[in-house]
Amino acid sequence: MMSQVNEKGENLSWKAIGYCGPDPGCAKTRILKTGQQECEEKEDGASKDELFGPLYKGIINLNQSREEALHKLHSLGFPVSTPHSRNRRVMSLNPSFIVKCDAVVVGSGSGGGVVAGVLANAGHKVLVLEKGSYFARTNLSLLEGEALDQMYLGNGTLVTDNLDVLLVAGSTVGGGSSINWSASIRTPPHVVGEWSEKHKLELFGSKVYQQALDIVCQRMEVQSDVEHEGFNNMILRKGCENLGYPVETVPRNAPSNHYCGWCCFGCKDGRKKGTSETWLVDLVESGNGAILPACEAIKVITDDSNGRKRAIGVAFAFDTPFGREIGIVESDVTIVASGAICTPALLKRSGLKNPNVGKNFHVHPVVMAWGYFPDPSPDAWPAPEKRSYEGGIITAMSKVVANFETSGYGAVIQTPSLHPGLFSGLMPWISGIDMKNRMVKFSRTAHVFALARDKGSGEITSETNISYKLEDLDQENLSKGLEKCMRILAAAGAEEIGTHHSTGRVLKVKQANEEEFERFVKEESLRPLQKLSAPITSAHQMGSCRMGVDPKSSVVNPKGETWEVEGFSWPILVFFLLHWG
Repeated sequence: MMSQVNEKGENLSWKAIGYCGPDPGCAKTRILKTGQQECEEKEDGASKDELFGPLYKGIINLNQSREEALHKLHSLGFPVSTPHSRNRRVMSLNPSFIVKCDAVVVGSGSGGGVVAGVLANAGHKVLVLEKGSYFARTNLSLLEGEALDQMYLGNGTLVTDNLDVLLVAGSTVGGGSSINWSASIRTPPHVVGEWSEKHKLELFGSKVYQQALDIVCQRMEVQSDVEHEGFNNMILRKGCENLGYPVETVPRNAPSNHYCGWCCFGCKDGRKKGTSETWLVDLVESGNGAILPACEAIKVITDDSNGRKRAIGVAFAFDTPFGREIGIVESDVTIVASGAICTPALLKRSGLKNPNVGKNFHVHPVVMAWGYFPDPSPDAWPAPEKRSYEGGIITAMSKVVANFETSGYGAVIQTPSLHPGLFSGLMPWISGIDMKNRMVKFSRTAHVFALARDKGSGEITSETNISYKLEDLDQENLSKGLEKCMRILAAAGAEEIGTHHSTGRVLKVKQANEEEFERFVKEESLRPLQKLSAPITSAHQMGSCRMGVDPKSSVVNPKGETWEVEGFSWPILVFFLLHWG
């Protein structure tokens, strides 16, 4: 209910909970529309770049006018033909057309977007297939419900089969980089050491890897300053300082004055440098690339006429006013970068038999604590005008229980982006009255979370069949992190604290003595997290197509090529999210 809007993009309950809706600093909200839909409603006079964003020249919308789209592909230097191929696997799919290129890239996020831009800049003809739609800056509504529905995988509601973990992943041009929270943290030394020494992946211990990180950070304009900290982060920082916990400023791919709490719904001003503002722009401006949104890769096509399977292209599906159609991209190189959730199913549909496909799935599980900071007077802290959903999403972080110097398995403390819909979904339901009381405190309720590097793992069979199980160590690390979160909130001055556990217990901090406070924190942090007792969330999914030196324990070799099929690879960084491993 809290994320639903009327035809004007409004929700009558927002005023009562202190929520302004979309960022008032941006242009008037409009319902999310793809580039072509928006164009048809725009008045003359504005430049195409203003209307469509920096990618408009390279966006090919097959789901509208196929003839016009194919003509545009041809004009960009991609040969297009009617179905005719000597490969029986191609013809058995009954494609509507075949287009040829040097490299096809499945996915446009932090893996696919980067490699596509680099290859196109080097002079290769590159096609990018993206399952999600393209939304230029001017087309972003910044409405929570619509963004989750149209820019997130599974409409923002993916869960593991036991319902223990809610998974959040991008599905739009730019992938996760279009809707993430801007944190741009280099791989910690202990993780690099584990990859290069324990797993014998020499690349990660080399200067080349560090140079690659330098280049990536430079292109994304990563910096570590913040001019004005938002509500959640200033509370995290103050609580840590009052307790003597270590706290640091998080590097971001956004400028120091980027005070935006809506970047999880796309960056309206384009100052967050995801792939749609960087490498995909390089792709388009090179004249060597094009992006096909709303095109889902269904199968990598192989040829075994020379005795060993070799990837020769990708079959993809797209919807038209007349029904679903199939297109074929024939390429010299096939690169899959469709994320840890979508990639395993694509590999299996493509005939890969490696039993490791989909296994070793990790999620960086997250649990949260909250603290209420009322604003009864002009001298309240944080200042009365501060709101929980505004400001840079992650600008502060504590490693107080991260264990980086020992095992490397612990939890970091950070802050989330929670708008009314997700806030109401995570808060425990005790009664209607209780939920209303929680919601009217929404805009002054801070959240702090513990994110663990997980020992537990799962397996992905398909996008809707995902298993995952925490190990005891993960539960222990999350519990320790949750305890620290509650202490941080209290030390920063919260009047009430609690967690998302189904018991819904609340402690009025300033009315509790030390013994009552300690008992509450210990009891709440030690409660079980599984079997629907408390929501666990994840915005980091990884590991389902493991890299290694042995096909018995991995899916791809150290060069990123599948063990089974030649010419079938994907960016090395797809396997390892540049965070905590």
